[in-house]
Amino acid sequence: MPKDKIEVSPSVMCMNFRNLEEDFRILENAGADRFHFDIMDGHFVPNITLGQDILRALRPVSNLPFEAHLMVENP
Repeated sequence: MPKDKIEVSPSVMCMNFRNLEEDFRILENAGADRFHFDIMDGHFVPNITLGQDILRALRPVSNLPFEAHLMVENP
């Protein structure tokens, strides 16, 4: 990757959960480089978000890399 290339990693947490597959396609077509998942367990931070089952279910939707921001007590 060129040193000055900016990568775009849209957050799945900001997507419409009713249309995740469609949002993935729209963002891929717009040039997203990867997808960002915020994982919160309700202990390390007060919120709870997507878990590993959701990530597994979404993996076949896109060939782009997934990255995770883990905000959990026990990763």
